[in-house]
Amino acid sequence: MDNKKKVLILTADAGFGHRSSANAVAAAIEDKYPDELCYEIVNPLDNRLTPAFLRDSQADYTKWVRSVPDLYQFGYDASDSLVPTAMMESSLSILLHDTMKDVLKQSQPDVILATYPMYACALSPFFRKKRSRIPLFTSITDLSTVHRLWFHRKVDGCLVPNSLVADLATSYGVDPEKVIITGIPVNPGIASEKRSKNEIRAELRWEPDIPTVLAVGSKRVERMLDTLNIINHFGGPLQIAVVAGKDEHLLEALHHFDWHIPAHIYDFVDNIPTMMQASDLIICKAGGLIVTESLACGLPMILIEIIPGQETGNAEYVTALGAADLADTPVEMLENLSHLLQNNHSLLKQRAENACRIGQPRSAFKVAEILHNAVKDTPARVLAAPQKSRHQVKSDKNAEIFSDSTA
Repeated sequence: MDNKKKVLILTADAGFGHRSSANAVAAAIEDKYPDELCYEIVNPLDNRLTPAFLRDSQADYTKWVRSVPDLYQFGYDASDSLVPTAMMESSLSILLHDTMKDVLKQSQPDVILATYPMYACALSPFFRKKRSRIPLFTSITDLSTVHRLWFHRKVDGCLVPNSLVADLATSYGVDPEKVIITGIPVNPGIASEKRSKNEIRAELRWEPDIPTVLAVGSKRVERMLDTLNIINHFGGPLQIAVVAGKDEHLLEALHHFDWHIPAHIYDFVDNIPTMMQASDLIICKAGGLIVTESLACGLPMILIEIIPGQETGNAEYVTALGAADLADTPVEMLENLSHLLQNNHSLLKQRAENACRIGQPRSAFKVAEILHNAVKDTPARVLAAPQKSRHQVKSDKNAEIFSDSTA
């Protein structure tokens, strides 16, 4: 008889980060607790009972952030306050009631993890009676600028990326004992990778012993072609790997590029962390997941796109900590490349050291451990176990670096 406890991981597909974090926790569960836990990943927004406008919101996300970013930021900022958030929570608990009832009935979980902010408020009405309570955790997927909707007071654990978000959670009324610093869950394979860059490059059929730039695009990254044109004509010894991220127009343009450097072109891949560990620099947008994975790999970043609102804090966080640079124009890209690669790559090496210092490659394992403990113990014991106490959260090193960072 199968006595495994079941973890229900709730996610969404508005961008790649929420789903990728869910997959990372699932992989950590498989690796660490294969005989004790099983899991199911569910996107409630795809459920047949979910109102159509909420189902469509995932596809509309890309359209809004690319077509009308200022309007998107206005909506994000306007909703990120006490009264609008309370109204959103009340609305979501009604709109998603039938969906969540169906998900719980079908899954029959022993513990729940949400990697998307809409779900905690929709689930809390089901657990008002103590006898029917299922431990509920949220795992926040941005590094600094975090919408108030993430911080639901009734969760059993609010899993945050760093001390900045921990302080934000408590300022919004989450019990400090429920706030646990885990990092954003990233592919657990990052922590176990022991090969050198050249060994990984050989597997990928990239050139060895040459500065390697990884560029990751998508339909939400508009300036990628201009950026790649600068790199292509930079003049120094470089090779580049470009992932188009299902952007058909970008992919077609890349295949017609007159490349002057070794170039490796991909559409969509499932081994971005491996590519990161084979690279010396990544060019990308300021999404929570890709930034966090880069930090976990000790990989410096040049950020070329920032979704106003939710990604602004990610960019501010990693630049203040000296792990990334911003390039809003081709000229700034040229300047950043020149600075990073001169003097025997001294600044690039410093950026890599800074990224290593704040990266958390074992974040998914930390989350998996919390979920494992939650099905064995009461929520109070889970949160008091081997995790950081409140005074440790307050003294987290990231906060010190953030407030006193160097270039």
